[in-house]
Amino acid sequence: MIRKASLVIVGALMGATAMSVIYSAGVPAQAAGPSTYKELSIFGDVFERVRAQYVTPPDEEKLVENAINGMLTSLDPHSSFLNSKDAEDMRTQTRGEFGGLGIEVTMENELVKVIAPIDDTPASRAGILAGDLIAEIDGQAVRGLKLEEAVEKMRGAVNTPIKLTILREGADKPIELSVVREIIAVRAVKSRVEGDVGYLRVISFTEKTYDDLEKAIQKIKAEVPEDKLKGYVLDLRLNPGGLLDQAINVSDAFLERGEVVSTRGRNADETRRFNAGPGDLTDGKPVVVLINGGSASASEIVAGALQDLKRATVLGTRSFGKGSVQTIIPLGESGALRLTTALYYTPSGTSIQGTGINPDIKVEQPLPEDLQGKVRAEGESSLRGHIPGQNETEEGSGSVAYVPPEAKDDVQLNYALDLLRGNKTDPAFPPSPDKAAAVKK
Repeated sequence: MIRKASLVIVGALMGATAMSVIYSAGVPAQAAGPSTYKELSIFGDVFERVRAQYVTPPDEEKLVENAINGMLTSLDPHSSFLNSKDAEDMRTQTRGEFGGLGIEVTMENELVKVIAPIDDTPASRAGILAGDLIAEIDGQAVRGLKLEEAVEKMRGAVNTPIKLTILREGADKPIELSVVREIIAVRAVKSRVEGDVGYLRVISFTEKTYDDLEKAIQKIKAEVPEDKLKGYVLDLRLNPGGLLDQAINVSDAFLERGEVVSTRGRNADETRRFNAGPGDLTDGKPVVVLINGGSASASEIVAGALQDLKRATVLGTRSFGKGSVQTIIPLGESGALRLTTALYYTPSGTSIQGTGINPDIKVEQPLPEDLQGKVRAEGESSLRGHIPGQNETEEGSGSVAYVPPEAKDDVQLNYALDLLRGNKTDPAFPPSPDKAAAVKK
């Protein structure tokens, strides 16, 4: 059995600039100097002037919140203040479950389009189908709403009803459904068998990720006899990160020993190292890790560990380059403070901050014609105010973050499958375990 990381580490995921985070009660700081308190008194004077004399009465709570966020965002792009609602949303994301309907959605022609209902959820039982367009939510038109706003309206307290008006191709009139919300557990890992290869896609690093990965590997082993199984593809593309402890555990799932990652803070005594324990869930089978410009934070920890320890070959394009750790400091009912407190380093002692993980085998994913010129390659190094990395260059980090919807069009995936099946060869595959001896312990 894989040994779990002993330190209680949790965190949140917020879009492409994801983070690895730690919950903390906070450490008291030394008292500031007199000049600092003088500046704070100036802030108080400005606040009172704005509150009393601005042309329209301002929202005082918003004024304070924006002032706090202005201070934090001046530090780096990942430090911020979370009000009570944002803090709860973050906890919901990291748990990997929420009160909702159980549908995967996107936006099409200003309407919410159902990609697919999740099996055995309120949506599937109510008869919602892939391709359905949601036109109204509780009587409010969807047009004019952002996708995030529409999703927020569909989520809610468990056992509460929601009314949907659906447009379905072939139906002569809109369909009205009443659905009762339930706890929806979001799969953190999706898997399938590609003939003689196990495919594992880690979508995000939530509290459920390691358990989902373990179940997926066992399922693949049950479907393919050991002597027929060529190996595994671990797909971390478009994975923006999440919980640090889950990144450690996912790395540990493929390792027998070795340092997975270290975190280094402001003071030398804050350095922490996390090691893998015995128990490779894949029994030493070859592994190819897929990354691209959408692979950030926790996914870069996994790719870096398996690459440095010569356990896997990394294939694709340069990752996002987000190498900092955020501590979540609860502030009671007011919310929470998300503060960058450390950088993390791969087993070789390398920081990927602003540089990203370079693949062992670079394979570009062609863009379809309708996306050419519309999709930009952005990484941590392109973010205004980011913490400069020790190895950062003008080239920076990141690459195009695109994965085709159909496996047959996925150049990177098919390259990995050909390597595992012996249809392609490359000096980087399989990696030499002997070279891992040079990795810093």
